[in-house]
Amino acid sequence: MSVDLKTLLAAQGFVILPSILPAPQIASLRSACTTVRSLAERGQWPHLRTLPKQFPPWSSDPSHGIWGIQHLLHPDMPHQPLFAASYFHDAIIDTVTQLLHGCSEDDLVMELYNLLIRPRADFALRWHRDDIPPSASAAEEEERLREPAWHAQWNLALYDDRSLVLVPGSHRRARTEREREADAYERDMPGQLVVELKAGDAVFYDNNILHRGIYDCHTERATLHGSIGHVAGGNVRARNVLQHGTAEWVERCRFDGLEKGQRQRAKMMRQKLVQMGRLDGGEVGFSQED
Repeated sequence: MSVDLKTLLAAQGFVILPSILPAPQIASLRSACTTVRSLAERGQWPHLRTLPKQFPPWSSDPSHGIWGIQHLLHPDMPHQPLFAASYFHDAIIDTVTQLLHGCSEDDLVMELYNLLIRPRADFALRWHRDDIPPSASAAEEEERLREPAWHAQWNLALYDDRSLVLVPGSHRRARTEREREADAYERDMPGQLVVELKAGDAVFYDNNILHRGIYDCHTERATLHGSIGHVAGGNVRARNVLQHGTAEWVERCRFDGLEKGQRQRAKMMRQKLVQMGRLDGGEVGFSQED
C-alpha cells in the first residue's frame, strides 16, 4: 500500500480502508447476519449485547432489545466458517501486521469478533476510551496512553454506516477540561468526527481514542467488530479479551470449514489466545462500568 497506515493511525487514531472485502463476500455475510440476528432476537443465541447496558457483562435475555451479537468465531455459531473467513482474511491480516509494532503474522493472537446491529429503539454509547475508565485522572490517562497498543481493532460495515463518532488525535493526550466536563452523551464534542463508511469499508482505530457509538433504530446496521492482538500484549490485553467470555469456548474451535492456508493461520492464532488465558489465571475484571 502506498499509504503508511501505521503512521496515519499514530497521527489521527484511525484509518479507513475502502472495499476491504469483495462484494460477493459482503453479500454472503449480510445474509448470514440476518440469520444470526433472527436467532438472537428469538432467544436462540445467548451471547448478546442487550439494551440498555453499554458494557459487559450483558444479560442473555433479548426481551428489551439487542444492539450486538457476541462470539462470531464460537464453534456453535451458525455460519461460523463464513465469519471466520472474513476475520482471518488476507486483507485483514495484512492490515493488522502493518499497524502493530514490529509485527509478523507469527506474532498475532486471535481475539474478539462480534456483530453490531440496529436495535429496536434508538440507543447510544457514552463518550469513552475502551480500556481507561472515565474516573482516571489526567496523569493516569497520560500514563496509560503511553503504553503500546498491542492490538488492532476494526469495524467492517456490511451496510453504509455512520455510527462511530470520535475525536481525532485524542488517543495521544489526556482529555481536555471541556471533554471532562461534557455530558456523557454530548452531541457536539469539540473536534468530533463522524466516521462514514460505505458497505465493504473498514475503519481500524485505536480503542483508547475518545469515541462513542450512535445506533439509529431506523437505519439498517450489520457491522463486524473485531480485534487481533500481538503476543507481546500478554496480560495487558487479557482484560479486554477475556471479559467477553471467550475463554469458555475457544479451545473447542477447530476451523475445519476454512481453506487450508486460513485454517493453519486460525489454529495458530487460536492457540496463542488459549495460552494467554491459561497464563493469566485469576480474576480478569471489567474495563468499564455502566
